[in-house]
Amino acid sequence: LFFALGGYVMGMYLMRQIGLDGNYKSELPDFMVFLDWKELPWHWALSDSFIATLLLIVLVPGLVAFVFGYFAFRSRIKGVYFSIITQALTFAALLLFFRNETGFGGNNGFTDFKRILGIPLATPSMRMTLFIITGLTLLGFYLWARWLVNSKFGRVLQAVRDAESRVMFCGYNPLPYKLTIWTISAVMCGIAGALYVPQVGIINPGEMSTANSIEIAIWAAVGGRATLIGPIVGAFIVNGAKSWLTVSFPEYWLYFLGVLFIVVTLFMPQGVVGLVKKLRGAKGERA
Repeated sequence: LFFALGGYVMGMYLMRQIGLDGNYKSELPDFMVFLDWKELPWHWALSDSFIATLLLIVLVPGLVAFVFGYFAFRSRIKGVYFSIITQALTFAALLLFFRNETGFGGNNGFTDFKRILGIPLATPSMRMTLFIITGLTLLGFYLWARWLVNSKFGRVLQAVRDAESRVMFCGYNPLPYKLTIWTISAVMCGIAGALYVPQVGIINPGEMSTANSIEIAIWAAVGGRATLIGPIVGAFIVNGAKSWLTVSFPEYWLYFLGVLFIVVTLFMPQGVVGLVKKLRGAKGERA
């Protein structure tokens, strides 16, 4: 959900950048002209400003996460129940964004982007620039996450993860810690979605599907849970396999994904990173 929200904010800006180059030669996005809209809806008011777009990419997912997280964590919803309620929220948003009257392009979403900051998106130099920015953002988030985990804040988070009731008995209130890291993760997802959209050239409600959420969980499981580098490694492995299998054996891709998750859960509970650490430890003992 938060990934898609960031993507939609960026998509709205990119749609405004099309301007008179659209199929209908109108300042309104093509889908609005097709639906006979006469003016932009209120939530498109700041979509022509790049600075406002950058702020909204952070604020929209962050605010939604903060409000939802506050009520969820205050009610002490956690574990599988938290997973179910977050998926329900995502599905509700998917149905909302599917509706044409909400002004988000309905089933088709936003596409046919032309420019960003007046520079054509289709040029090799712009594609490389976006790729480099994405890589630097990933590195920056990794270093930030590592700093957070090694701080006092991070140690309390790990304690909350392992034994929340004991943390409460020690005098800590888990709510602000869980709410803060939940909101930070939502902001990270929103920024990722904003970087994704100009590179793939489309954003639609399908990005909010349950399958996408499950696939992200598989990245973490394959790479290594309870690690920072693990989900990154898992994302490369799973998406690399996806790119190859969807071309060579498209009908078997989902079966492979399911088998991969089962194999990792049963035989490599710590993922690839955990397996590498285990092999290194065994090699060190023999030495």
